[in-house]
Parts: sequence; C-alpha cells; structure tokens
Amino acid sequence: MTKTGFFTDERTFWHTGGIQSLVLPVGGWIQPPSAAGFAESPDSKRRFLSLLQVSGLIAKLDVRSAEPASREDLLRVHPASYLDKFKSVSDTTGGDLGVSAPFGVGSYEIAALSAGLAKEAVDAVLSGSMRNAFSLSRPPGHHCLPDTPMGFCLLANIPIAIQAARARHGIERVAVVDWDVHHGNGTQAIFYEDPNTLTISLHQDRCFPPGYSGTEDRGASKGEGANINIPLLPGGGHEVYLHAFERIVIPALEAFRPDLIVVASGLDASAVDPLARMNLHSDSFRAMTTHISEAAGRLCQGRLVIVHEGGYSETYVPFCGHAVIEALSGEASDVVDPLMPMALLWQPEERFNALQFDILNEMAKNLKL
Repeated sequence: MTKTGFFTDERTFWHTGGIQSLVLPVGGWIQPPSAAGFAESPDSKRRFLSLLQVSGLIAKLDVRSAEPASREDLLRVHPASYLDKFKSVSDTTGGDLGVSAPFGVGSYEIAALSAGLAKEAVDAVLSGSMRNAFSLSRPPGHHCLPDTPMGFCLLANIPIAIQAARARHGIERVAVVDWDVHHGNGTQAIFYEDPNTLTISLHQDRCFPPGYSGTEDRGASKGEGANINIPLLPGGGHEVYLHAFERIVIPALEAFRPDLIVVASGLDASAVDPLARMNLHSDSFRAMTTHISEAAGRLCQGRLVIVHEGGYSETYVPFCGHAVIEALSGEASDVVDPLMPMALLWQPEERFNALQFDILNEMAKNLKL
C-alpha cells in the first residue's frame, strides 16, 4: 500500500519578510523585536517538522522535496508582468509589492519552490505513487491574487498546483477547502468564474482581509454557485467548526463530486494564535482532516492533498500540524497535546454555539444543502 507523502525543503525556511514586529515594519513608533519578530517566521514550520521527527511519525511517511514550479507553471495563474516585477525586486533589494507581503532577496526562487512542493504533492497523488499527501509549503499562498501579493503570500501555491495537474493529468473537477482562519481571497479570485473548481473558505468573520465576510459571494459567470464562504463569529470553537463541516462543507463536496480535494491548511484558528480569535485545538484539526479524508474516500478515490498555509503560534502549530498528519496517514504516536486542557476550558458556551448553529443552518438552507 502506498504511504502518505510529505513534501518539505529546508530552503523554504530561508524565506524572510524582513524585520517586522508581528505584522508591522519596524520604525517610527514600532520598536524592534528581540528576535526576528515577523509573524510568518520559519520557526512554527521548523518546530512542526521537528515534532514529526522526534515522535517517529516522519518514518512512516514518504518524505520528498521537489523542483521549483517552472515559469510555465506560474504563468497559468500569474501574468508575466507580475512575475517579472517580483523577480526583479527579489534579485536586488526585496520589498513589498502588495498588502502585508514583504519579502527579502531570493524570495522569488523560494516562493517558486513552495509552489513546486504543492505541485509535486498533487502530481504524486494523481499518479498513484502516494495515497494522499501533505505539502509543508512556505511562503503560503491563499491570499495571493493573480497580479498582487497579499498577507504573506507571494505566489498562489494551490491554484498553481491545480492548473499544472489539469495540464498534465487532464482532471477537471477540483474542490479546495480552506480552513485557514483568514479568508482565502486569492484562491477565490483566481477560480471565481470557474465552474470546475469548488472553493470553500471557513474563516473568522471580518478578520482578514479586514472587514470581509463573503456570504453573498458565490462566484460569477459560469462559476456562479461554485464559491462558498463560511464566515464564523469570533470566539467559535470545536463544535462550531464541526457543525459547519456537517451542514455545509461535506454536503457541498458530495453535491460537487470532485476528482481531487485540496485543503488549504492554515493552523491559525487555534486558541492561542496571535492573529485571530478562534478557539480550535489539535483535535479540531484532527477531526476536520478525518472528515475530509472520509469524503475523499467516498467521492474521489481518496485523492486528497493538504497544503500548509498560516499559523503563527510557534508553540502550538506543531501539535495541530502533527494531529493533521496522524489523521491523514492513519498512523498513531505517543504525542500528547499539552495545551488541550486549557483549550477545552476556552470553548464557547452552549448559547454561543446555538447562535452560530442557527446561522450555519440558515446558510445551508440558502445554499440548498
């Protein structure tokens, strides 16, 4: 039986956004941090990988690197004008060409490698050499618009991987489920008129992009109806996300019947993430992965790829990511989540859950699910 694939490369940890204090550039009233300070640092990803190694789970995976996505791959999603400008600035000074997406010298090549990891993960699953796969991509991609980087995202990793798979394997119907706590606006924009790509985003309401909710945005032209946004009230926790899966995500996947499912796996909906206010714990990510895996088994011969996105708690990302890999691979370990007791205490009261359940039920009704 083929193993779960795990795609990673040390070079992706060398991308830098420069000296920032969380998300703000240092200078003026913003004091330099004691360390690197940038929210999208390599440390959460390094510690995730380290925990997989120390737990022994990594030995049960098919671990590989990949070649960077080619210019041909990138041009299926991004215009040449953007790629040329990005590379020019990356080759010289680094900078920020968009909204909160700074990068240093050499980040163009690292971003292409990040997209290449996602591309190869999809290719391995579609070719049958892996049962399913996880790509530890960095920098992330789900905010990147065709011609504008945004929110730490410099290239659209998942759309690049999907379009490459269409060119090579001829697949048509692909579903993208994005459980990053911030809205997957880049993926939405790229596929907004595509009837063959179902995009579903679960996100904290009005968090990022600032003020965005998105309930009414359902796609356009031939893609109308193929985009679903599930904004969740700040403070929502485990039960709210599972209800969203039960009432909307899984029924939408079953109605769409994809040939492949790709997950944008941000781990920033955790209870201790500094850039959001949701209350998930490691078992929440384990449960969502299990639900998606079971749906992939029923709908598309188990063809599932999970691509890492956000997650800014260096301490907790490793435990949430480890739970995702355990559920994806079907392998157990001795790892115990030390923050679980605290996260369980922070779960919202039943009356909050009831309010959110009513909102989700009404949303499902409007979506005819």
